[in-house]
Amino acid sequence: MPPDLPGRGSVRSAADLNERIRTLFRTAGGYLRPHERLEYEQLVTAWALADAAERHPARRSEPVREQMAPAA
Repeated sequence: MPPDLPGRGSVRSAADLNERIRTLFRTAGGYLRPHERLEYEQLVTAWALADAAERHPARRSEPVREQMAPAA
């Protein structure tokens, strides 16, 4: 099952997401099948956003698009 992603009501901490990533690799024996690779990519994205939000609590209420540089 894919993880809850930020913007979809996720309240998972970076530590929880990191543990899920580690568990995914342990249960897969170090080799990810395509559906596991998709879950891994989603988890890493969610972890990065959660980690940034935990490091910079004032930014939590800002929409993600305002934190990103405009496209060139």
